[in-house]
Amino acid sequence: MRSRNMFVALCGVGACAAVAILTGVAGSTSAAEPAAAKQAAMTETPDSEKPKYTADGKLIAPAADVYREWIFIGTPITPNDLNDGEAAFPEFHNVYINPTAWKEWKKTGQFPDGTFLVKELTSVGAKKATSGNGYFQGEFIGLETSIKDTKRFPAEAKGWAYFSFGHKYPLAKEAAAAQFSSCAQCHVQNAGTDMVFSQYYPPLRAAKGGK
Repeated sequence: MRSRNMFVALCGVGACAAVAILTGVAGSTSAAEPAAAKQAAMTETPDSEKPKYTADGKLIAPAADVYREWIFIGTPITPNDLNDGEAAFPEFHNVYINPTAWKEWKKTGQFPDGTFLVKELTSVGAKKATSGNGYFQGEFIGLETSIKDTKRFPAEAKGWAYFSFGHKYPLAKEAAAAQFSSCAQCHVQNAGTDMVFSQYYPPLRAAKGGK
């Protein structure tokens, strides 16, 4: 009888211990779930940063009052005056990157899926100012974008696509992706990081993570 009572007692202790362990594991899992959800929420791209497409796959032009609130990374220009009067890209290119991609760039030095770059073109305006001679921005004249989406766009372009809404106002409201040879090919051959000419953007070089 004593042996049986001891066995029951030990089994009871073991069962309690097992229940306690399982409860602890379940409690830890439950505690981890909100943290994981919070992290996912922090890294998820907001709808305002996501590209919008038509039913036939054309990109809808992003709104200026949205992308002008993004991270401004630079304004390259290759003026006609320095290119025998016929530069390939004679306009100012004011370039913005969506905040979520910017955060990932600072953390890892990589451009994640969902990277959305907007290039707003302006003409060369005055060449004289109170500060001296130079190139000063004139009027808005065009809009171009590049987007990284490896599930949507071809591998030969490393999952990127390029869109132009025109170089004269009024701009197109939607645009199809450019052919590989017209834009992406040059990026494959010459871009500093992935498909981005990071070598010409000091803010990108300074903020690059993963070093």
